[in-house]
Amino acid sequence: MTIVAATKYVSVADMGLLAEAGVAIAGENRAQDMSAKHARWGERFRWHFIGHLQSRKAPVVSALCELCHSLGSESAAAKLTIPSLVEVNLSGEASKSGIAPTELPAFLERLAALGVEVRGLMTMPPAAADPEASRPYFAGLRRLADEHGLRELSMGTSQDYRIAVEEGATYVRLGSTLWQG
Repeated sequence: MTIVAATKYVSVADMGLLAEAGVAIAGENRAQDMSAKHARWGERFRWHFIGHLQSRKAPVVSALCELCHSLGSESAAAKLTIPSLVEVNLSGEASKSGIAPTELPAFLERLAALGVEVRGLMTMPPAAADPEASRPYFAGLRRLADEHGLRELSMGTSQDYRIAVEEGATYVRLGSTLWQG
């Protein structure tokens, strides 16, 4: 299991604290913020993109990152040149990005035809006070990955990473947990 430090709320200057703490992978949600952080700390971290990927931002993400956790459209896939995880919207929430589970097989076929390297899947379960509420979504993502022969699973955040690890996460995205004293 690999920890990705979610840096959405971390300033460029405070990225130094993560570097001093030995954090290896920085995961950013916004391409423009990642560009600024990468300009200062580029070689210090391995970079992952963990936010919603817009096709117009795919070239920037490709240039700066080793992995995209949130591929959800063919238009973005056509412009992305790095390995990816497909974002699956298991909850069906309109506010969440990602492919519906029923659309996943056809989407993976189209990505293969485009030559996109898909390494696995990512999901964001609904926000809940009880981390245990995330378990069915994580278990469901693991089953989907198994059905499609995908080995990587990006699931779990500061609120529910323990459950994600129990359900087979290969990447967890931690933000606030890294800053608590």
